[in-house]
Amino acid sequence: MNKDNAQKLAELEKQQSAEEAEGSILNIKFRDLKGTISVIISIIAIIMSLFHLYTAFFGVFESIIQRGTHLGFALVLSFALYKPSKKVVQSSVPWYDILAIILVLSSFSYYSFNGTDISARLSYVMPLTTWEIIVGVISLLLILEATRRVVGNALLIIMLVFLAYGFYGHLLPGALSHKEFSMMWIMDHLFFTTTGVFSTPLGVSATFIFLFILFGKFLEVSGAGQFFINLSVAAMGKYRGGPAKTAIVGSSILGTISGSAVANTVTTGSFTIPLMKKTGYKKDFAGAVEAVSSTGGQIVPPIMGAAAFIIASYLGIPYIDIVYAAIIPALLYYICLYVQVDLRAKRNNLKGMKKEELPSVWSVIKVGFLFFVPLFVIIYMLVSGFSPMRAGLFAILTTILVAMFKGATRLSFKQIVKALDLGARASLETAIACGAAGVIIGIIGLTGIGLKFSGIIIDVAGGSLIITLILTMVVSIILGMGLPTVAAYIVQVPLTIPALIELGVEPIAAHLFIFYFAIISNITPPVALAAFAAAGIAGSEPMKTGLTALKLGIAAFIVPFMFIYGPQLLLIGSISEIIIGVITAVIGIIGIGAATEGWLLKQVTLIERLLLVAGSLMMVHPNVYIDIVGVILLVLVYAKQRVTISREALTN
Repeated sequence: MNKDNAQKLAELEKQQSAEEAEGSILNIKFRDLKGTISVIISIIAIIMSLFHLYTAFFGVFESIIQRGTHLGFALVLSFALYKPSKKVVQSSVPWYDILAIILVLSSFSYYSFNGTDISARLSYVMPLTTWEIIVGVISLLLILEATRRVVGNALLIIMLVFLAYGFYGHLLPGALSHKEFSMMWIMDHLFFTTTGVFSTPLGVSATFIFLFILFGKFLEVSGAGQFFINLSVAAMGKYRGGPAKTAIVGSSILGTISGSAVANTVTTGSFTIPLMKKTGYKKDFAGAVEAVSSTGGQIVPPIMGAAAFIIASYLGIPYIDIVYAAIIPALLYYICLYVQVDLRAKRNNLKGMKKEELPSVWSVIKVGFLFFVPLFVIIYMLVSGFSPMRAGLFAILTTILVAMFKGATRLSFKQIVKALDLGARASLETAIACGAAGVIIGIIGLTGIGLKFSGIIIDVAGGSLIITLILTMVVSIILGMGLPTVAAYIVQVPLTIPALIELGVEPIAAHLFIFYFAIISNITPPVALAAFAAAGIAGSEPMKTGLTALKLGIAAFIVPFMFIYGPQLLLIGSISEIIIGVITAVIGIIGIGAATEGWLLKQVTLIERLLLVAGSLMMVHPNVYIDIVGVILLVLVYAKQRVTISREALTN
């Protein structure tokens, strides 16, 4: 690599590091621990990571032992790291959180050391002892408080509503009423079976998800994250609106690994948003592009964040099947975003970055091409039938190995320890969210409200699939507001999935449908967390940025309907059906992007925009005759604008 390219790469990395440092200062949820207590907390985090690596090597423990230990570690770290209030300034762990940690150790060690006996007992038949009821109540209170601190009030309120329903729902009239449950019965269901807190979501968090989060941190420490950003800049920066296209590519790659729309927005946005503003994009548009790009990372194979592992577990199918099904919808999402960004750049006559500002693609690849190897390892192992847990483990080992080949990326012992520490910390939100969601799942299963709720949706919709889908979409977005994707998805599974499947929707399509809307709650006002995070970096008005993100993410509202009515987009069907379905979907989504931006070859008129929308939506339902009409409408708009431009050129 020549000296100029090396200097450009160094400048990019320096700017990124500065922005990330600034972003970390703004994080007000954590204590600023120093000295001995900071070292102790780091040691606990490292032990948590080593515990998960040990079980990945030698096999997991009994379900309640594995999941109880995982959640116990997460609770200890949560009470040590998270402040009780954002307004409080703390540099040490106060007495009340030390007491909370002692209670965590007392209660969750019971599950860890007695998990085999708990699993063997006859639930609901053998009564719990007084001590076991106390352990359950303490565990519940600890999870409630940890949820408030780590995840936020939205999930806490949902938990409290469902708990109130579990205890007092028998007093309600009509269909919503259920039989009365005692405290012992509820504690038994929530904490001494695998149908409550220790159910599938926490099980997936304690195995697959943790390892992939840890894998992401090893990539980050080794410099792989910076490599992918630099590669995106080098590849896309020269095109019109280049920084925005850089955000799309870079955020989609990093987002699939991080699994957090907000974290991805802050990480890559601190670099891409200033570049977009410098190029000429308005600050609210720049923030929105990054938010939408980062949010969509969770639907990008092969990793798809954390929730995709839970989808596979719920469906009881190999994870690689979810990966295959998600490919086309993810492409449609980003094609629509790319079209809008490109047309906005064309409308505003925005240029790309100057050549002298960019490193060459080849120079970037020479520096970090080995970082593609861990991703190839993941893909190969998943395709070959290995478990996601094993694939995550080998991806971590491969990252350490390939980083050794270059001095700049070689991981020292200190950096490996740092990755173990950061990995455990990064897993806390997911672990606590899964534990909290387990409380909700437990109450839903105990009371039977899930099937009742699905029945209500079907009754209100009058048995109409499209109305049921719209109602499900609205419920999913509302329940997802302010929640991380994992929690937003899990909460909705028992409430809305049965209704969709009862109306004949493919199970995988039904799960991906609510998964999409759980994700886009991050860019849907009034609680658009990713958009608000991007607004903080862009210096724009949060709600305006959220509304712009909503517009840029329009594909996320349409693509789920497309694969419900056309499962070919999930690679279900014959090859000819899949090819035709994909072609018409791509044409339709490009039309949607142009209609949303209000620009094709030139500014569209109201009639042209209506024709674009009508033609594009006709391709949602897979019907050859309707598709032909839709294509004709889109071609008419294109031809009309082409003729108009030619006439204007002759006139001038």
